[in-house]
Amino acid sequence: QVQLVESGGGSVRAGGSLKLSCLSSDTIINLSVLEWYRQAPGKQREMVAYLDTQGLTEYASFVEGRFSISRDNARRMSYLQMNNLRPEDTGVYYCKMSPAGGNRTWWGQGTQVTVLP
Repeated sequence: QVQLVESGGGSVRAGGSLKLSCLSSDTIINLSVLEWYRQAPGKQREMVAYLDTQGLTEYASFVEGRFSISRDNARRMSYLQMNNLRPEDTGVYYCKMSPAGGNRTWWGQGTQVTVLP
């Protein structure tokens, strides 16, 4: 069973930065699409950032220009660099991994991000 473990969440003031990390227990990360989602209290989970195996990235409009997704296959890691954070960025952030061309998906347990005014 593949496991994903997020870290790096915490509380920051508006305008601050955080870098989230997601460690995969399996090297299949090398062949996988990586995504970050978030879920705010009382709201549905929403996609934040996407990174495919060729380096193509996509971002939700509300984080475009502030967040950056990256990967380090050798370390089995996915990262989400978050700059210029806003209170509305508060929520639980989840990493997601899906092998390209496959039908499996794995999620991490989530890490809390709180942005104070």
